[in-house]
Amino acid sequence: MSGAEIRNVSARIAVLGDRNPEFVTHRELDAALARLPARTRAEWVATDSATARDLGDFDAVWVMSGGPFRDDDAVYAAIRWAREHGRPLLGTCSGFQYVLVEFARSVAGLDAGHAETDPDGSTLVVQPLACSLVGQERIVTCAPGTRLAAICGVEPFVGFHWCGYGLAPEFVAPLTQAGLVVNAHADDAGVEGVELPQHPFFVATLFQPQVGASTGAPLHPLILAFLDAAAERYSSGVAT
Repeated sequence: MSGAEIRNVSARIAVLGDRNPEFVTHRELDAALARLPARTRAEWVATDSATARDLGDFDAVWVMSGGPFRDDDAVYAAIRWAREHGRPLLGTCSGFQYVLVEFARSVAGLDAGHAETDPDGSTLVVQPLACSLVGQERIVTCAPGTRLAAICGVEPFVGFHWCGYGLAPEFVAPLTQAGLVVNAHADDAGVEGVELPQHPFFVATLFQPQVGASTGAPLHPLILAFLDAAAERYSSGVAT
């Protein structure tokens, strides 16, 4: 099935996060969602809602920015569910950070924590960046041979950030040894993205691909690839 054919399928996507219209990145996401193909249904799911604890009716999950969330445990559970059940998952900004912690805990076997929510933790996989990237753009370079490179290309591109936390360098090796693939880097941010190569679609990035939608910029290739994966999951009729 071609990308154009896939995008005509009616997939349902959960945008997991606590929507706040005061956040520019959330307003940009609203603008991006308004431009999705007519038969793609994407909806915000609050982390403290009953739906966040049962995403079985959704074909894919986009874990958004805005952490700490009102229910962090629900976010970690949703990431694990998507990872274990083969549901397409896109994590951006906080979503990227929470993907790292969930994978470190569930797969790498670490007593992992996030410095923003557990500053006194002993195994802080996510720590403050050397330079705050709140409202900053950085040049992102994808690693050749990765899914992200296949989507975005190997030529460096500009990525928008609204974050102050990222993957601590000392945990790159333990996570990659456990199967997580680093797919991009950027100055000041270090690791910009990760993915699971054996998963239908499991990609997380520190940059936020929806930014620019409100000004009429084309939807980012990463968003389009995620939509394709969601529609592919819907059209396959796989029961989980």
